Amino acid sequence: MKILFAIFCLVFVSCNENNIEKNKRELINADIAMSNLAMKGGFNHSIFLNADTNIVKFQENRLPLIGKNKLAVILEKNGDIKTLSWKPVGADVAASGDLGYTWGNWKYLAPDTAYYGNYFTAWKKQKDGRWKVALDGGNSSPKPE
Repeated sequence: MKILFAIFCLVFVSCNENNIEKNKRELINADIAMSNLAMKGGFNHSIFLNADTNIVKFQENRLPLIGKNKLAVILEKNGDIKTLSWKPVGADVAASGDLGYTWGNWKYLAPDTAYYGNYFTAWKKQKDGRWKVALDGGNSSPKPE
């Protein structure tokens, strides 16, 4: 009986680890897809399409935006940029499989220079299996090595 229990535990842990790795790959792919969409349709377009209803978007020198409706109002007022791209460096997912985060480096190309920074994005898995941005922010940094 102890052997059966041990086998059951090993199988359960192994399946759970496989699901976590699968979810990490999904998150990284979602993050890359969002960056690609930003380069084609603009950052504002990309973040809005990928935002959870209750998104919290941190902004430099401003209070965070809370909720997709408030995000939409601000995004409409601001011009969109198609020269912001980013690449995830890492990701992790909760054992429950419904929350995760990515982080990485971003690059913004201005007409005469380039700016760099780091970002973090927390993701929430939707009922339909898609990942949506629940929390997003970042900061300026030196050019990554």
